[in-house]
Amino acid sequence: MLRRLLQPIWVLLAVIFLVEAWLWDHLEPLVAWVVAKIPLQAFKHWLAERVDTLSPAMTLIVFVVPVIPLFPLKMIGVWLFMHEYWFSAVFTILFAKLLGVGVTAFVFDVTRPKLLEMGWFEKLYEFILTMRAKAKALVDPVKRRILEVLRGNGDRWSSRMLRLIQRFRKSVHEAR
Repeated sequence: MLRRLLQPIWVLLAVIFLVEAWLWDHLEPLVAWVVAKIPLQAFKHWLAERVDTLSPAMTLIVFVVPVIPLFPLKMIGVWLFMHEYWFSAVFTILFAKLLGVGVTAFVFDVTRPKLLEMGWFEKLYEFILTMRAKAKALVDPVKRRILEVLRGNGDRWSSRMLRLIQRFRKSVHEAR
């Protein structure tokens, strides 16, 4: 009974987790492209050389510190929301989020081998990968059903209703 009540919450948390994972997956190539376009490759190489000389614990600091300056940017976004600058607030928060994920992906790419030398970090990393797989398995049936509804596949009421709406829209556009 309790499990059934918590199911929507688990699905929501899984969706949020997968959105983060999707951003990570899709921003990592973008960050690599930016690194290739502007002279960040030399910086990445320089940073990798410096990280190799650090202990794993110091490498953790290198991994965490670049994200800290983004916190004030997110607070500016909250301030904009509070003062009803909706577009600016959404843009600022999204920019901070995307920049944060991009910077984290860049720094993690450099620091990953050293961070994985710490047993607890390796276990945490494996746990996150496991949770990502479980979240994907939890959300996939919901995602598949939504896609079926949007495509009009299946023989359920929602699919029939969607086809009716599509026919109505078509008839409205043809009437113009």
